[in-house]
Amino acid sequence: MTPVLPATFLQAPITHRALHDKLDNRPENSRAAVRAAVKAGYGIEIDLQLSADNRALVFHDYDLGRLTGRPGPVRQISAQVASETQLLHADDGIPTLDDVLEIVAGKVPLLIELKDQDGVMGPNVGPLERDTVRALEGYEGPVALMSFNPNSVAELARLAPHLPRGITTCSYQPKVELLPAAVCDYLRDIPDFARVGASFISHEAEDLSRPRVAELKAQGVPVLCWTVRSAAQEAEARKIADNVTFEGYLAAHPG
Repeated sequence: MTPVLPATFLQAPITHRALHDKLDNRPENSRAAVRAAVKAGYGIEIDLQLSADNRALVFHDYDLGRLTGRPGPVRQISAQVASETQLLHADDGIPTLDDVLEIVAGKVPLLIELKDQDGVMGPNVGPLERDTVRALEGYEGPVALMSFNPNSVAELARLAPHLPRGITTCSYQPKVELLPAAVCDYLRDIPDFARVGASFISHEAEDLSRPRVAELKAQGVPVLCWTVRSAAQEAEARKIADNVTFEGYLAAHPG
């Protein structure tokens, strides 16, 4: 049986890459941004990349440059080196998933996106999924996993069938996603939802009117969305989405 997304993920808005504000020394996916989100009572979305020693790092980009000022692929450094690689606008380095889990400690919902490690959303997956599941063993608190790559979601289902999992989705424009047109054409209508045992989607906010989104919603599938950047955009997104992932403003708590 496919695990259900806990209702708490449809309540408090979800911070995109945690509650980041580099002007306040809490860049995206940093320990400080995670602490701020917990303190504010928001849900937290984070991204995972793989280190050279197969550890799950909380980091969005494939390259270190934008967030650390250091060139090179994040995949080529160890978790120890990552922890010693200071994030720009922060006082510390790149955290591991274990570090973030220790901070969150079940206080707020944690939505974990595993970035595609295959390169073209193909079947070359496994190490990141394994370390993610390892880190979550014994974790108590609401957590859900997702990925753009349906093969990653299928691997998560195999490794941890009890954990809620979903597919991150979008309009799949090849020039934006830097993927072959054939891959985009295949993934655009979310064909693998049932195959991978997904229980929710997190869809691009500006593409929520897509018929496939309406079809899944009509089947009772929870619809999250990304990335909302204003109260006005949130109000529009909520006409379809059950919850929002936001940044750049403070979304209102329900009630």
